[in-house]
Amino acid sequence: MHNFFFGIYPYIALSVLVIGSIARYERDPFTWKSSSSQLLRRKQLMIGSVLFHVGILVIFFGHLFGLLTPIWIFDALGISHGAKQVLAIVAGGIAGIFALVGGLMLLHRRLMDPRVRATSSFADTGILFLLMAQLVLGLGTILVSLQHLDGHEMTKFMSWAQGIFTFQADAAAQITDVSWLFKLHLVLGLTIFLVFPFTRLVHMLSAPVRYLWRPGYQVVRSRRRPSQMAGE
Repeated sequence: MHNFFFGIYPYIALSVLVIGSIARYERDPFTWKSSSSQLLRRKQLMIGSVLFHVGILVIFFGHLFGLLTPIWIFDALGISHGAKQVLAIVAGGIAGIFALVGGLMLLHRRLMDPRVRATSSFADTGILFLLMAQLVLGLGTILVSLQHLDGHEMTKFMSWAQGIFTFQADAAAQITDVSWLFKLHLVLGLTIFLVFPFTRLVHMLSAPVRYLWRPGYQVVRSRRRPSQMAGE
């Protein structure tokens, strides 16, 4: 099961993430949106959304660069494994608390507000629960990381992640003896990748780019007279 979850499951999850996202964008482009409920209840949404998104973005890019940057680059820059571990604990801990507080506000709003709840799908609520569970697990791993401030444990995850992306057959063996809490955190993270294409999370793949050139306004009603439009 260890080999399946950490040697095979990552490829299943990443394949579904990529192929499923492309298929949804091509097949159902009108479902590719954040499905915002801002008009129904704005104040709690804005505060929770800002906290959640800031925290999640810091965590995402921290994991992306922290896990996939070759270890020799940190060595060449003179950044010790211990220093990187402390940075990950501090930055990840702060960002995790931000994301968790914001996420709980969004979840409370979605469950407790009748109008928001009525417009929410099972996927909308389910993905929030998964993200909250993942954040709790992530913050829990900090307690384990504090016992390994030399950074040696962290290098195992770097070797595993880089081994997955370079198709190394023994990638799963890199994390055989790590804490079960880390393993559960990894499995849940891969599961979020697996369900990603079927949730509103897909908007994060296009929103940061598309909004750069989108007009600052939307034409709801034309100012032209009906006679002019009929003449065309």
